[in-house]
Amino acid sequence: MHSPEPEAVNARAWTTYGNHHLQRGTKVPEVDRFSWGFWPTGPRVEVLGDLTGLRILDLCSGLGKHAAHLVREHGATVDAVEASASQHARALARYGDLPGLSLIHADAVAHLQTAEPYDVIYSVHGFGYIDPHRLLPAIRQALKPRGLLAFSVLHTNSQGRGPSSSVVPRAEILPLAGGEDQTVEMWVLTTKLWEDLCVDNGLLIDDIVELDAPEDDNPVSVRLYRARSRASVSSRPRTTRPPEPNAALGVGAILHGPRGLLLGRHRRGTLELPGGSVEPGESLESAVVRELLEETGCRAREEDVVLLGVLVDQVGPVVRTTVPSIVTRWDGDPATQPNESVGDWRWHRLDHLPNGLFIPSAQCLTAWQPDLAINHPVARFYPFAGTAGPSRTALG
Repeated sequence: MHSPEPEAVNARAWTTYGNHHLQRGTKVPEVDRFSWGFWPTGPRVEVLGDLTGLRILDLCSGLGKHAAHLVREHGATVDAVEASASQHARALARYGDLPGLSLIHADAVAHLQTAEPYDVIYSVHGFGYIDPHRLLPAIRQALKPRGLLAFSVLHTNSQGRGPSSSVVPRAEILPLAGGEDQTVEMWVLTTKLWEDLCVDNGLLIDDIVELDAPEDDNPVSVRLYRARSRASVSSRPRTTRPPEPNAALGVGAILHGPRGLLLGRHRRGTLELPGGSVEPGESLESAVVRELLEETGCRAREEDVVLLGVLVDQVGPVVRTTVPSIVTRWDGDPATQPNESVGDWRWHRLDHLPNGLFIPSAQCLTAWQPDLAINHPVARFYPFAGTAGPSRTALG
């Protein structure tokens, strides 16, 4: 099973950990209470609420002891997923015949992406070993609307080092009794970062509980988070009859480089930027890439297309909307393409632009560089956030 670095480091460390204890014959300890920290103090299973009849997942379940406790003491039915083969083997040897408990050997994210949605997903200390940018979207996908997520993570380690203020892993030590300590890579984050990550992935924090070591001289601290997925809001299905057309949506591609600005000549005589209408189901970026290839033979990638905003104009009763864009990188030299209405592509200096520009192309150019001396009918321009240009300004 392949995992990306640094998760691969963690997988190897936990496999070594499990194999070591398999060889030593270490018994899996029985759990007499549910603990979110490293000590038998603090909140218990009540954090998860009433589990009757719910689909429950123990994520990064390790030895499966917490899942087994829920099954035995609370009558729950639990799936327990663990990526380490050796830890899974230990859990299987101890709890493999326990009715109501399903022990699953799999990458946590891979399981979440394919499983039926759960009412409750919880993890005791497992979250810190998986990239949250990979894990949280998968959890949101696998959690039912208003479903509960509860997880505990390291906050301050045994050396007194507190959480990181950026979403990057750091080295921590996994003690190995009777063997060589293992180094793992963990995401030890501030409560603000964990909360922001949850919110960004559609999970609203209910509460955060501080769990500190009971000894005054022990700096280890854990945080317990409870969050719920946002409730889904349904939308009324559309009718099968499309609305009466009253608007046209197009894109214009600005290619500007050392040789100048690219313009082609339409068979009716106007000079135009590459571009055209957006097809059904097509993104604006993909429309730019497709039109550029069809009209000029040049290839570009969607990630090299910068959308500037929306131009709103009117032709008779039809609202014409055009999205000007800058293509920052492309391959190939523009050339006339068979069966295309625009060809004879040439590069033009900005201070010597030709007369006879196609109106939407002229509007795109002044949205891009308002100082260009181009006359055209007035259009309303709404720039996208982060792009230069006048804000909600009439151009013309």
